[in-house]
Amino acid sequence: MDLRRKKIFLTGVDEFLGQPVYRKLLERGALKENILIQHYKDYDLREMARCKKLVKGREIIIHLAGRVGGIGFNREHPGQAFYDNAAMAINLLEACRLEGVEKFVGIGTVCSYPKFTPTPFKEDDLWNGYPEETNASYGLAKKMMLAQSQAYRQEYGLNAVHLLMVNLYGPGDDFNPKSSHVIAALILKIAEAKEQNFPFIEAWGTGKASREFLYVEDAAEGVVLAAEKYDKPEPVNMGAGREITIKDLTETLCRLMEYKGEIRWDASRPDGQPRRVLDVSRAEKEFGFKAKTDFDTGLKKTIEWFQDNIRI
Repeated sequence: MDLRRKKIFLTGVDEFLGQPVYRKLLERGALKENILIQHYKDYDLREMARCKKLVKGREIIIHLAGRVGGIGFNREHPGQAFYDNAAMAINLLEACRLEGVEKFVGIGTVCSYPKFTPTPFKEDDLWNGYPEETNASYGLAKKMMLAQSQAYRQEYGLNAVHLLMVNLYGPGDDFNPKSSHVIAALILKIAEAKEQNFPFIEAWGTGKASREFLYVEDAAEGVVLAAEKYDKPEPVNMGAGREITIKDLTETLCRLMEYKGEIRWDASRPDGQPRRVLDVSRAEKEFGFKAKTDFDTGLKKTIEWFQDNIRI
C-alpha cells in the first residue's frame, strides 16, 4: 500500500508512540494535509458519533490511542483501563465499517497473553489462558479489539490488522510516577535519589521477573511497515526479541546514570507476569520488521532526553 496519497486518521498523536509514527508517515511521503491527528482535548473516541465524524472520508485508520499505565495504574484503575480501551476500539471499528474505511491498524499489547505462556511468546498461544491479574483488564480490552477486527474482516471484509506491542521506551516517555512504565519509573527514581543524595532506591517486586522492551522509534517503523505491507487477520508480535530481568535492568540504569547507592527490593509489591519475551519472526517474515536499536544505546538516549526535559 502506497501511503503517499492516502487519507489517514492517526489517533493518539499526543501519546508516546504518536509523534514518532507521525514523523515516519511524513518520511514515507504521506502528505501532511492528508493526515488527520486526534488530540485528547479535541475528541473523545468513546463517543460513537464523534468516531463516525472523524473516520468519514479516511482510507486508513492507525489507532494508537489508549488508556495506558504500569502495574500501579492498572491495579488502581482496572475499570478505566478496560472501559476506555474497549470503548475506543469498538466505536472506531464500527465507524470504519459504516464509513467504508479501507484499512484499520490496531495496536494491541503483550499484556493480552496468558500469565503462563511458554517463552518466547508465539501468536498462536494468545488464547491459551487468562492474562496476568495485575494487567488483565487492560490486556483483555485490547484482546477484544483483535476479536472484533477478525469478526469484522470475516463478515464485512474490513482489512483490520492487529499488532501485539511489548513495553516501549525512549525519548518522550511518560515520567509521571502515577502512570509510567518500568524504565521511565526507574529513571525517575534514580535521578531523584542522586539529586537528594539518597543512599538507596526502592524497586518493586523481587527483580526476578523479566521483560522485553522496544525502542519507540523502532516501534514506529514497525507500525508504518504494517500499514504499508500487512493485510492478514493473524495478530503480529512487535518486539526486540530479547529479555532482561528487572534486577539486571535496574542495575544497568544505575550504571548508566552513575548512581552508586543500594537497590532495595520490596517483595510486598507485585512482580507482574513472570517472563515476557516475544517470538518476533512473523513480523520479519510478513513485512520485514526487525528492531535495530541496541538496548544500551536506547537507554542512554532515553536518559539524555529525561535530563534535558524533565524537572525533578
